Amino acid sequence: MSDSSRQAVAFDHVGLNVADLDKAAVWYADALGLTAGPPFRVPGTDLRAVMLQHEPSGYRIELLHRPGARPGMQPTSPEDAVLTLGYGHFCLRVDDVRREYERLLAAGCSPRMEPREVVRPGALVSYVADPWGNLIEVLSR
Repeated sequence: MSDSSRQAVAFDHVGLNVADLDKAAVWYADALGLTAGPPFRVPGTDLRAVMLQHEPSGYRIELLHRPGARPGMQPTSPEDAVLTLGYGHFCLRVDDVRREYERLLAAGCSPRMEPREVVRPGALVSYVADPWGNLIEVLSR
C-alpha cells in the first residue's frame, strides 16, 4: 500500500465487556473522572453499552454488557496477562504514578504491580485491576 493511499487514522476508544453496565459506568466515571454519554442498545441484539469520555484529554472507554457473557482472563500480574492472546490491558499516562496507583487502590482497584522504574531512567509503571479484573497500566514517561 502506498503512502498516498493511506488516510489519517487516530485511536478512538477501548471497549470493555462488563457484567454490570450500570455499576461499571458509575465506577469508571468516578474513579477515572470520565463523563458518561447516554446508554444505548445495539439494534437486533441484547447488547447494551455506554461510552465514557475523559473531557480534558478526549480518551474514551466503551463499556459493553450482554447477558450470558462469561468471565475471561483474570490475570494476577501483567506477566500473566501476556500468556493469553488478545486484550491484555489499557494504559493511562500520568505525571505521578505512585499517587495515581494509591488513588486507584482507594477507589476499589486491586494491586497487580507496585510502581517501579522501567527501561528509561525516571519512567515509572504500575498495574492495578479494576473491580472486574481488567488490567489498567499507569505510566509516566
